[in-house]
Amino acid sequence: MAATQKTPFSAHLLTVFFALFVLFLYGPMIAVFLLSLQGPEGQLTFPMRGFSFHWIGAVFGQQRIGNFVEAFGRSFWLGLLVMLITVVFSVLAGLAFRTNFRGSNLVFYLTISSLIVPSILVSLGIGVVFSLLNLPVQWYSSALAGHLTWTLPFAFLIMLGIFGRFNPAYEEAARDLGASDRTTFWRIVFPLIASSVIGVGLLGFTLSYDEFTRTSLISGETNTLPLEIFGMTTNVTSPALYALGTLTTVFSFVLIAIALFTMQKLEELQNQQER
Repeated sequence: MAATQKTPFSAHLLTVFFALFVLFLYGPMIAVFLLSLQGPEGQLTFPMRGFSFHWIGAVFGQQRIGNFVEAFGRSFWLGLLVMLITVVFSVLAGLAFRTNFRGSNLVFYLTISSLIVPSILVSLGIGVVFSLLNLPVQWYSSALAGHLTWTLPFAFLIMLGIFGRFNPAYEEAARDLGASDRTTFWRIVFPLIASSVIGVGLLGFTLSYDEFTRTSLISGETNTLPLEIFGMTTNVTSPALYALGTLTTVFSFVLIAIALFTMQKLEELQNQQER
């Protein structure tokens, strides 16, 4: 009989290390989930006091200090605006950088330079510029500009990689068959990059939705959701804050699921067209 091979000690050690890493990564999230499911007498720390969905429902009401619903609405619509602008400009930039043009290196380094500058300085600079130009400093104007300095560089770099490995033979074949540039883009190029565009849009929305530093000085008189949460943590609050974390996490997973489902359907449609 063949001797049973023993698992080396290093494999057990790596297993334990990975388990501790997962616990370190998701432990705080699990703790927040559990504390958000306490009864009406629940507190901000363990042990839990009962089990209910009381604090989940309390999120949609008026808090002791602040209001989650209005702040969420601002963050949601701001995220959608950022997502739309990020997708459009990143795709256009990716198309433009497929060819070398004069000043392309300068444009490239200027685009990614905002990733190097500290976020608080970017926020301060945008606030100063808007004040000098007598423009309204609000979540839909100056905060929008601040978020774009964060999302556009990432989307730009992603689209450069996508178009860098794009096969131009598909476009040449379409033009040989008499298709115009617009038809070639919408019928050939866009279906091939659609899944990547969805990913870029989801990234832009996510970066905007939870951005704090670049919004802190330029949100105007109203807060986005991250600013509202920060304001509540500096005062006496309740487990409704944990319930908000639970709901926003579920909301994020739902968006990811929708994006993955959409990309899968687009890939299936693309495969059917190729056949």
